[in-house]
Amino acid sequence: MPTIKDVAKLAGVSISTASLAFNHPSRVAEGTRARILDAAKLLQYRPNGAAHDLRIRRTQTIAVLLHDLSGPFYSELVQGVQVEADRCHYNVIISHSNRQDSINRLLYENRVDGAILLDPNVSDEIVLDLADQRFPIAALDRDLTHDCLVSIAADHEGGAYEATRYLLSAGYQNIFFLAGPKNSLDSQLRFRGYQRALIDARLSPPDFPVAHGDFTEAGGMRETEKIVRQGRLPEAIFAANDEMALGVLQVLREHQIEVPNDIGLIGFDDIRIAQYVTPPLSTVHQPMYELGLQAMHQLLCLLSGDPVQPRIVLSTSLILRGTCPVLSEH
Repeated sequence: MPTIKDVAKLAGVSISTASLAFNHPSRVAEGTRARILDAAKLLQYRPNGAAHDLRIRRTQTIAVLLHDLSGPFYSELVQGVQVEADRCHYNVIISHSNRQDSINRLLYENRVDGAILLDPNVSDEIVLDLADQRFPIAALDRDLTHDCLVSIAADHEGGAYEATRYLLSAGYQNIFFLAGPKNSLDSQLRFRGYQRALIDARLSPPDFPVAHGDFTEAGGMRETEKIVRQGRLPEAIFAANDEMALGVLQVLREHQIEVPNDIGLIGFDDIRIAQYVTPPLSTVHQPMYELGLQAMHQLLCLLSGDPVQPRIVLSTSLILRGTCPVLSEH
């Protein structure tokens, strides 16, 4: 039996555009819609009428879509989600987007009642299309608005601003920013906080260009090796997440560059291992457990028709350890 994916492939459009052609035809260009309908006719595809039934047949299951399941970043988030899900007798499916076709089937074919998204590879177009079909979503770290969607985030910009201001107050001026993936809103907001702190201190941007370490330890090591080979170290490095900061620390140790005596270092997230490395990593604590708890709670409110907070921003806090000086007045 042909699926909406088959129609989209034959018509040369995305699955979400093909879905719009059947569910919201006014939002699709006439020529594109005609091509989609021709493909559907050729394949003898018939839309499932149950898709319009506001997902009445509940599965008591929520999908949690994450960018990467291998790192330590997500464990507390998932724990928060699971605690609230257990309290309300819901099941949770944890997945990631290595197989986009699998993700589309999970979301579009009534296999789950709603979704918690923390994955930039699931496009805003798909998120809004699902919300248009009355599929409730808790979107983490996205700036989107819809009646069937809640947006939940930590204060990335504020946390980065505080971290950069602290480095400046500790005497560092040439502070290098190690960014995450270019399409990451988190990284963009943290860079904005870093920039704002430099501007408020009336400092020019550092000579070093912004490097992207992709939020991985290997990426942090790669970019730090480049800096070390240049023979011109910054006074401090602000890594946009802890995994990259751990990579930075490893390379500096291999080159016998002492932290914090030779260079300061701050990360972001406060993953559990951050306090156990040598020296312990200074970082910005992101309330991952609370993010997961709130995401699940607000999503279940959407499902039950209870009032929700459409936009929630949780505070971050600076955690000072051994990779930068601890000022007595802080």
